[in-house]
Amino acid sequence: MNLVLFGPPGCGKGTQAKRLVEQRGWVQLSTGDMLRAARSAGTELGNRVAAVMDGGNLVSDEIVIELIEERLPEAEKAGGAIFDGFPRTVAQAEALDKALAARGAQVDRVIRLVVDNDELVRRMAKRAAEEGRADDTVEAFKVRLEAYETQTAPLIPYYTASGKVVEVDGMGSIEAVSAAIATALDD
Repeated sequence: MNLVLFGPPGCGKGTQAKRLVEQRGWVQLSTGDMLRAARSAGTELGNRVAAVMDGGNLVSDEIVIELIEERLPEAEKAGGAIFDGFPRTVAQAEALDKALAARGAQVDRVIRLVVDNDELVRRMAKRAAEEGRADDTVEAFKVRLEAYETQTAPLIPYYTASGKVVEVDGMGSIEAVSAAIATALDD
């Protein structure tokens, strides 16, 4: 099963992906986590993306797709991938479809977590306080939210046309959202 967790920054994609890893054994492919790890390691890639991330902007499609393709064999062995924060653009979605098709696979389901903007800001402030992430300033979050609205939200019709989208109310408790996702996956 190849699953895309979709929604704005702070909607709970990472939290729910981690729960799915625990419950189903699939591999979480979080481009944000991969980029932060590269940055922390001080690699050439990490140095290239640090300035982009600090400004709240999106990293180039080429870099993100390269990161994803490197991890696909691992996901196949685990029986599934949870794409968390990817794809972010229609071009990335098309590249993902192409990469999966080359492996005889496809995106099987898209779970769209729906959360209102006030709640997103509250969650971001809480995460910033708890995790101390440099990319969770209010200013950077607003840039990421705007980037989501202009660059990522157009994926809604792209995936809706495929009939693979299931909307889940992301405003509930972690457990309630997790249960709704399980229902969406098992139907």
